[in-house]
Formats: sequence, C-alpha cells, structure tokens
Amino acid sequence: MKMTFSNSLIKSAISSSLIIGFALSASGCAYNSIFINYPSQIAPIKQGLNTATPLASIDKLASNIQGNDGLLYAQEAGRIAQVAGDFASSKQYYQQAVAAYTAFDDKAKISASDVGATASSLVLNDNAIPYRGPGYERIMLHQYQALNYLFSGDYQGALVEVRRSNELQGSEQERYQKSQKSVQAMANGTVDAEVNKLGQAAGTVTSSFLNAYSYYTTGVLHEVLGEPNDAFIDYRKAAQITPDNTYLQQDLVRLAKQLGMPQYDEFKRRWGDAKLPKSGEGQVILMVERGFVPEKQALTVPFTIHGNWQTVSLATYGPNNAFVQPAQVQGLGTVLKTEPIANIDALAITALKEDLPGTLVRQVARVYAKSEMAYQVEKSGKPGNNAADIGSIAMQIFNVVSEQADRRSWLTLPKQAQIGRRYLNPGEYTLQLDKAPPAKIDVAAGKTTLVWAIDTGNYTRIYSIII
Repeated sequence: MKMTFSNSLIKSAISSSLIIGFALSASGCAYNSIFINYPSQIAPIKQGLNTATPLASIDKLASNIQGNDGLLYAQEAGRIAQVAGDFASSKQYYQQAVAAYTAFDDKAKISASDVGATASSLVLNDNAIPYRGPGYERIMLHQYQALNYLFSGDYQGALVEVRRSNELQGSEQERYQKSQKSVQAMANGTVDAEVNKLGQAAGTVTSSFLNAYSYYTTGVLHEVLGEPNDAFIDYRKAAQITPDNTYLQQDLVRLAKQLGMPQYDEFKRRWGDAKLPKSGEGQVILMVERGFVPEKQALTVPFTIHGNWQTVSLATYGPNNAFVQPAQVQGLGTVLKTEPIANIDALAITALKEDLPGTLVRQVARVYAKSEMAYQVEKSGKPGNNAADIGSIAMQIFNVVSEQADRRSWLTLPKQAQIGRRYLNPGEYTLQLDKAPPAKIDVAAGKTTLVWAIDTGNYTRIYSIII
C-alpha cells in the first residue's frame, strides 16, 4: 500500500516534534528522573546496602553528580560510603552536596540553565527542575558530615558541622515561611484529602525542620567535648520535640544537677533523680538507625481541557503504619532497650505536605501550558483534517506520558533513629543488637564510647569510638 503525506500533516508533526525537542533540550542532562522515576533508579543501590559489598554501585551515583539531580546523587553517594565505613569518601561526597546547597542559596543570579529548566518543567514535569532537597535533608547532611569528622578523629570539625545543623533548623524554617507568603492555597477536594492523609501519616510531627536526632547528636558532642551548658540546651530542644524519651529525660536531670541549675528540682520531681556514674566507670551511648525512609508514590488524576486529555500527577506517601521495633542490646549487663529519638519518615512526609502549595502553583501553570499546546496543534488544521487529528493525538499522548510526579528524595536515610545510654566498668564488651552478628567495643574509665549502629534491614553495621 502506498502512503502519502500532506504538507499540513508534515507541518503538524514537525510542530509537535519541535515542542518535544525543545522540552528535552532545555532540560539539559536531567533525563534520569524526567521519564524514569527516581525510586526505581535507586532501588538496586539500596539493595546493595544489605550485602557485604555496598560500594559496588557507588560509581553510578558519582558519575551523575554534575547533572540536575547532582545534589541528590551526592547525598546518596555520601550516605552509602558512610554506611560502608568509608568516612573519608563520604566526607568528599557530602562536601559536594554542601557546595550545591550553597549555590542554591545564591539568589543574585538566574542562569540560562535555570530559565531553561523552569521552561521545560512547564511542558514536562517538576523533575526537570534541578533538585534542591527539602530542609530536613540539608539538616541531616550536616549531622552526618559531623559524624564523618567524629569517626575520623576530627572533633573540632564535627562541632562545626553540628552547629551548622542546628542553625539550619531555624533558617530553613524561616526560608519556608517566606516562600509560602507568595503561594495561595487552592481549593480542591482530591488535594485536600491528600493533605489530610499526609497529616495523619506524619502523626505528632508538625514541622519537618525540627529534628530531635540532630539536636541529640549535637548535645552528645558538646557534652563529651567538655561543653555541658551547650549540651543541656541541645538536649532540652530535643526533649521538646520528643518529650517521652526516658534517656533524654535522664540527660536533662543529670546535667541540671551537675550544673546546679534551678530546673533540677522540677526535673527530679517529673523524672526521678539523676543516675550518675560510679568512680572509675565509663559510659556507652548508642545511636541506632533502622530501615529506610519510605518512597514517594504518584497520585495521577486525568481530566479534559478543550476536549483534550490532560493529567495531573502529584507525589504523595502511602499509609505509614509500620511499627519500628526498639533495639534489644545484649552484652552490656542486663538487656538494654533503645527508644525512638526521631521518626525520619514523619519528617519526610511533613516536608512533602509543606511543599504541596508550591507544587500546585507549578502544576496549574503546567496544565495550562500543555492544554494550550494541544489546542494550538488541533487548531493548526482544518476540521476533519487527519493531520490535525494526528498532531492532537500525539500531543495528548506526550502530555500524558510526560506528566510524572516528582518522586525524588534522599532514600538511603533511615526510617527511625533510636538512642540508649549505660554506665559500665572499663573493659572489652561483646555487644549484640537483636540477631545481628556480635561486635566488640571497649569502655574506658571516665570516657564515652559512642556506638553507631546502622540497620538496613538484612544487614547491621556497628561502628564505635572512644571520646
């Protein structure tokens, strides 16, 4: 059968191709997450953390650090190296992520690539916009960088990072509040239902910028490095966020007593008297991280404008009902049970809820742009013209396929952080966390042994340092 093509058909096809081609070229190197969702990209790399060779696939992440998702890849690479115990490499990857955040902070210049990313996001999806992690990720980046310095023996470097983490808990909240002044809430039944669902999934967490785990880490470093007053302030901030943690309560009673603070009597009445070390004892502080933060899901709603099909695709989270068991630690005398200090999954859910108004503004602009593109292609031909019909159908297919929810987030973060503390006589101890292989730690008189356990599901790694 012989096929012929009219000039109008060719014109319509070229017009559609130009629009799609512009969108792809304007997005530069940001192809990875535009049409392939981020969780599926990172899944095999996360699986590697449950093997004896977690660094096997880190080069795949490192090779993408210069792209639109570069900040995210740098965070993931730094975390994977850190979990594997390669603190030097982790430090370098995290430094690249910090540099990327700093670049985002510079509001004085808008580059051509920024304009192109914004334009392509109007005809593609939010994945075309360079990734700037939510505030809770940036806060945890500095917390984890502090642990890199600490386990490398650089205590002052660690203090610089935890102080930066604390400062960010205030500055990120302020940045968020300013950004929301220009965003108006939009009434939509489906969206309102999603906001309520996210609020229920986050539980008692009301702000993604307040992280008790970060405050606790800062407090521990201040205390063991001889700054008890600063430690008291950080422990109190952590306790305001996680008030039921008995280890935090005891930290406050103990420091209030040692520092002769007026709050001591009140704390003693509420939580009992302070438990102080006996002469010659050392202490063990445990920080246990369990699981992974959940992945974002896609909520897609189809509808028509000008008789053409459009879709809206928003990121959301499913139910957050999975209970994380406290760790049972043996080998330190009686069984020690850790307690939750922070639910990182709730921080992630709350961050998405906080970002939803801004996402909706972009969504409305994108729906309008895509509908106009399809409408103009349809108008380019005469009624009943096959060329116009084919061009319109092509644009509708492109619009549906390209509408992908932005599911990017730092997925190698833990689901929950837990803590524990105990005084012990000096010596070597064989510590076992649940059913994980035992690990040997040392306790020295008058010193603190910090134990950091990272449980990724089927594999638990334990690191310790005497400070």
